[in-house]
Amino acid sequence: MTEKIKNALASVKGYTTRKDEQMPTFQSEEELKRQKRIKLFTYIGIFIVFQIIVMTVFGLTIMKVKTPKVRLGTTNVQNLNFVPTTPSFDTTFATQIRVKNTNWGAYKFDAGIATFMYQGVAVGQVSIPKSKAGMRSTKKINVEVSLNSNGLPSTSNLGSELSSGVLTLTSEAKLTGKVELMLIMKKKKAATMNCAMKVDLSTKTIQALECK
Repeated sequence: MTEKIKNALASVKGYTTRKDEQMPTFQSEEELKRQKRIKLFTYIGIFIVFQIIVMTVFGLTIMKVKTPKVRLGTTNVQNLNFVPTTPSFDTTFATQIRVKNTNWGAYKFDAGIATFMYQGVAVGQVSIPKSKAGMRSTKKINVEVSLNSNGLPSTSNLGSELSSGVLTLTSEAKLTGKVELMLIMKKKKAATMNCAMKVDLSTKTIQALECK
């Protein structure tokens, strides 16, 4: 009887020992699962932050629409006649209308007109045809301009300026169009030109050209 009791106690003790030996393994598996979940949530959080940064940069750079710029380019005087005593002048020159587009999408603009002036009075115009400035590029349109002083009032300072040897002219233009991004987004933009040039009458060359 005593022997049977001893064997029963030994069996219970052995069972308890085996159960205690298995507990660390079970706890280790739970800890591994918990760590995996933490890593997963960490990776998801990093991915979300990365996406927010990418979208912010994308919105501030690529998707930000800037107004294109219109400027006069290389200008060469082909013909120039002037009389300080009358006073009067007529000139013909070749120049470029440059439409600079810094956007990540094409700028399609309608036809427009560039007006050349002396002291705010128009002395000639040139047509700018409908065209397109590609993504981050400059569209160059060659034009020939003819100007004369026929429409100027007699009260202008043209005589004294012609006598000084330098003729100052200004030019203005406005182009309306749309910037297309990702083939789906279209943003209306109006590009304007405001340039001033000084013509050296003795050498018949452009002494200075400044555009804003």
